[in-house]
Amino acid sequence: MAIVGILLAAGRGRRFDPSGGRNKLLQCLPGGATVVASSAKAMLAALPKVVAVVGPQGGEVAALLRDLGCDVTVCARADDGMGASLAHAIGQSGQAGGWLIALGDMPHVQPSTIAALANAVEEGSGIAVPVMQGRRGNPVAFGRQHLAGLLAAGGDQGARNIVKANPVREVEVDDPGIFQDIDTAADLSTRGVSG
Repeated sequence: MAIVGILLAAGRGRRFDPSGGRNKLLQCLPGGATVVASSAKAMLAALPKVVAVVGPQGGEVAALLRDLGCDVTVCARADDGMGASLAHAIGQSGQAGGWLIALGDMPHVQPSTIAALANAVEEGSGIAVPVMQGRRGNPVAFGRQHLAGLLAAGGDQGARNIVKANPVREVEVDDPGIFQDIDTAADLSTRGVSG
């Protein structure tokens, strides 16, 4: 069974725009692609299936992700936190050998990093995280043995407690994108820098 990508794109991005007027996932990066499209394309380039989870207000994001080839699912409880979205997406992913969980606001992660993490789980690692210069980043891949824990994820911690409580394989990468998410408008113009 293949590793399935889970793209978490249900957050409201309140740090980016507290008024809620601008969805950070739909903002353009210097190359012209939106944040969420760049995140999805990297996953689609490395994995056979990507399930993207959006919130009830995520119609525009959902349409864009469907057009790219993601399986899109709406999490009615997205406002309960990342864990609710994660558990929902895992439940909608069907049979999988494992899951690679990525964030919709991390557009600079390289497809080669995603592939390396998926390969680590396919080779038997229960959890695989990318590491660069001794520092862990995102996304994170999980083997099927963690299904129950992922389905029980809750709150804003997502799967952090699973990572803390289990052996983790660190996969060395040369990819500053594993550290860079889009939290502010200034982050839109920065390419692949840690922060």
